[in-house]
Amino acid sequence: MKLSRGTLTVLSILLTLIVIYLFRNRSRLLPPGSLTTSTQLELPTPGPTTPITGRPRVEISTSKGNFTVELRPDLAPKTVTNFLSKWNSGYCDNLTFHRVEDWVVQGCDPAGDGTGGSTTLPTETSAENFAAGSLGVARKTVPADLSNDSQFFIVKKDSSFLNGQYTYFGRVISGMDIINRLTAGDKIIAAAFLGK
Repeated sequence: MKLSRGTLTVLSILLTLIVIYLFRNRSRLLPPGSLTTSTQLELPTPGPTTPITGRPRVEISTSKGNFTVELRPDLAPKTVTNFLSKWNSGYCDNLTFHRVEDWVVQGCDPAGDGTGGSTTLPTETSAENFAAGSLGVARKTVPADLSNDSQFFIVKKDSSFLNGQYTYFGRVISGMDIINRLTAGDKIIAAAFLGK
């Protein structure tokens, strides 16, 4: 069946008009509640922040094994909230421990070299002693009142020279043998909230 040139032109124009009509009226053609390209997603308005109570425990899985930390929101509430959020979202997953020395391990740096993350977290100092197994937050020397929002460290031996200068936000309660076996480049695989 052969169509004349005039018939093909009419069909092309008709098809073009149908496409234009459907495009302009697409919101009327979708069932109620469907998303269109102009639909704005309504996000809930955040309410007041509920303070974290107790001493949350988190198990951190690494390429060398697992260790468990107990957090101290009573000493560093903003820091604990920040790191629980980071760990819960998977932010640290597959990042490395980039710094491993005889006295400390440090990790969760997206750049992998100690320069990543942002310096936006207030430094929450306390009188707590940085004994072996203490959990702290990296920071630059200046400004000392701001800490990194992603890099945490664990001291492997008494490091009281950090007292009152760095945020102490918890301690390792099991798995110090894993901490002591870590080498630079070992990965943080995941973190899991264990409860309080």
